Amino acid sequence: MSDSEDYENKPQEEFTAEELILPPCKYEYLDHTADVQIHAWGDSLIEAFEQCGVAMYGYMTEIDKVEILRSTEIEVKGSDLTNLLFMFLDELLYVFSAEEFLVCKKLVITEFNVNPPEGEDLSIKCKCYGEEFTLGKHPQGTEVKAITYASMQIINEPEKNKFEVFVIIDI
Repeated sequence: MSDSEDYENKPQEEFTAEELILPPCKYEYLDHTADVQIHAWGDSLIEAFEQCGVAMYGYMTEIDKVEILRSTEIEVKGSDLTNLLFMFLDELLYVFSAEEFLVCKKLVITEFNVNPPEGEDLSIKCKCYGEEFTLGKHPQGTEVKAITYASMQIINEPEKNKFEVFVIIDI
């Protein structure tokens, strides 16, 4: 889990130009009974994971109202690809819920180890950019209570250039 001292608090002008560039939106919300399903995609599985995380934050508030004022890094491990996605989103939810209410506008996965040596877990390291959630500045969306495994699907077909994830979040 992340420690609050891991946050880098610096004025927006201290972030590099590259850190402030946002990728295009590649996600949508699909109706699901009593919950919401996130469908995210990208030019790689890494991008699909990043987009899924941003989509989760986008359900909690209007993401265009979020500025990049702080950053933190997270690291997660998983026993398989599905578990890795679950742990990644769960840690992002923790960053919002238990840390300093950091709502992230941009996620950059810096390490994506899905082919570890035998006996080791898969892992992700990710840099998260955003700011503290503040009522009045950030419209309150829907609270995300938990990530679920229900109907979780990962499409990883490099030969077809098809990288998608489907995740149901408990709201």
